Amino acid sequence: MHRQTLATKEKALGKGHPEMLTSMNNLVLVLNRQGKYEEEGAMHRQTLAICEKVLGKEHPDALTSMNNSAPVPDNQGKYEEAESMNRQELALCEKVLGPEHPSTLTSMGNWALVLNSQGKYEEAESMNRQTLARREKVLGPEHPDTLTSVYCLAHLLANLQRYDDSVVLYERACAGYSTALGKDHPTTRACRQHYSDMLASQEQDGLARPLEIPNNLTA
Repeated sequence: MHRQTLATKEKALGKGHPEMLTSMNNLVLVLNRQGKYEEEGAMHRQTLAICEKVLGKEHPDALTSMNNSAPVPDNQGKYEEAESMNRQELALCEKVLGPEHPSTLTSMGNWALVLNSQGKYEEAESMNRQTLARREKVLGPEHPDTLTSVYCLAHLLANLQRYDDSVVLYERACAGYSTALGKDHPTTRACRQHYSDMLASQEQDGLARPLEIPNNLTA
């Protein structure tokens, strides 16, 4: 459906028209969910190039495009590229939108995921906690984006075998998602599953293996 919409807009408006950017960003997100990271990366670069050419690098829509696909290099194992992209993105978001804008907070969350993937757990924890504190202030404690920060931090602390802290956060995330999204929402189910996996790991005499970052975690 996104491809069809994009093709129709391109035919009617032209390839570089700003109205195409929303459809391109939506397609990037779908490709990410499907794990088609190479194609996602190519679409992201194309979208970002159009954003910068038509709108300018510091336009809010250009920053949204960067936000949507900043984790792409990380998904492909290109950690240094991912970290560089996220640093650049966060600096631009803070400059243009301010430190408490939702897009800035998304950028912070994305960077925390990249740091986690690289095993930079102290930096990742610090970034997660900053993101969580700002989201609680700006969006409220029960907003789904705030709960995603709780979920990410719980996952990180589980990998560090700080189970007592992780349990508290997982319980908050699971309860919050159940209320905000519903008990059968995919994110709610994934959170409960990872909470269960963490409890199982905790019981393995301190020999818990690091948990993989859940695919549904989009900060």
